[in-house]
Amino acid sequence: MSEPRRIGIVGLGINNRPLVPFFLAEGEALAVFDQRSPQAIEEDLAALGARGDVRVYGGPGYLEALATAPLRAAYITPGMRKFGPAFDALRARGVHVTCETDLFLSRCPAPVIGITGSAGKTTTTTLVGEMLRRDGRRPVYVGGNIGKPLLPELAQISADSWVVMELSSFQLDLVEHSPAGAALLNIRPNHLDIHRDFEDYQRAKANILRFQRAEDWAVLGYDDPVVRQVSQGMKARQVYFSLEAKIPRGACLEGEMLVWRDQSGSQPVVGADALRLVGRHNVANALAALAMAVMAGARWEAIREALTHFAGVPHRLEMVAEVRGIQYVNDSIATAPDRTMAALEAITRPIVLLLGGYDKHLDYEVLGPALRASSVRLVVVSGATREKMRDVVQRFTAIPCIEANNFDEAVGRAVEAARPGDVVLLSPAAASYDEFVNFEERGRRFRELVAMLTA
Repeated sequence: MSEPRRIGIVGLGINNRPLVPFFLAEGEALAVFDQRSPQAIEEDLAALGARGDVRVYGGPGYLEALATAPLRAAYITPGMRKFGPAFDALRARGVHVTCETDLFLSRCPAPVIGITGSAGKTTTTTLVGEMLRRDGRRPVYVGGNIGKPLLPELAQISADSWVVMELSSFQLDLVEHSPAGAALLNIRPNHLDIHRDFEDYQRAKANILRFQRAEDWAVLGYDDPVVRQVSQGMKARQVYFSLEAKIPRGACLEGEMLVWRDQSGSQPVVGADALRLVGRHNVANALAALAMAVMAGARWEAIREALTHFAGVPHRLEMVAEVRGIQYVNDSIATAPDRTMAALEAITRPIVLLLGGYDKHLDYEVLGPALRASSVRLVVVSGATREKMRDVVQRFTAIPCIEANNFDEAVGRAVEAARPGDVVLLSPAAASYDEFVNFEERGRRFRELVAMLTA
């Protein structure tokens, strides 16, 4: 009897873990591929309650096994490069290369509202979820890249639910289904350590629109020319949000009032000064969320309540503490220059800026003019990008720059240099992987170090 063609799970990370019980419950034979040892994989499988037919391929050469393992589909973990010899061999054998996100989109009984963009997607996703919860007419499920896969909740989700998903370029890279309601906020160079190039990154982001139908809808960032370009020819109904233009259909500013505009005219919603979110970029996020909630059918009262009560998401311009007249702000989410540039625009007090981290091979020179125009009076650099960040500061500005050997030392140097009235801002313009598991862990460490100042 020949070996069964299995479903391959490549990388047993956060997104792929739910696939194990899901497919075993459907009676599928599995093969798990992961860089950890077979023993560590088997311990994980036991914790997941795996009792079915599972073949394990672990250790440094785990990807080589993809060339010969009998598979009919391979579900690739999001944060992995999805090209190269191992994946070429899979496709050449006719194996369907896919992902957990596409499985969820294809199986979810409720229409999904999906949100992506290079910046702002977590804040916007959370705000849309809050608007729909305050509406109160349907159960609301929020997940995806925002913290938890929703596959384990499929059994509870019904056709009359609202499902809101943050979707990263990694999660969208392999999808062949798009959400019924989509938002593409902005596209700027990011994650070029995982994607082939910026064009490949754009293609992945555009997948949120690519498979939509004519009856679906999409909310697009009008102020971003790349968004307008990649959305051309897509089938769904398109509406926009804009800080700059009075668009005919969508959400925009009239003076400093957030309004909804359509064929019947302008509907004032709230003033920008009523938002608790900090920064002009967050006004854009609020406009995007407003447009999505309107397209989803939420009530105006719920939209207004959410806009005026929502104070933001941790690690995103999060006020940690004020100690001896110095504010400490955690913007650890700033894993690319554009996020740091938005933070610098939002803060007018003198800034001691913490820059640097893992190198995603981005263009850090774009920080130069933003630093020169900002209220930054001192920069402390650390991490794998330390030298690149230092060079940008020195070539474009006269701002003093201090180098530190690691994150803790960098925070310590910033604390020593800060004066009453300053903001010590963690907005690194780089990822965290050189010292931390993710940006949340980096942000938590910043909080811990600040807490020690008051102990």
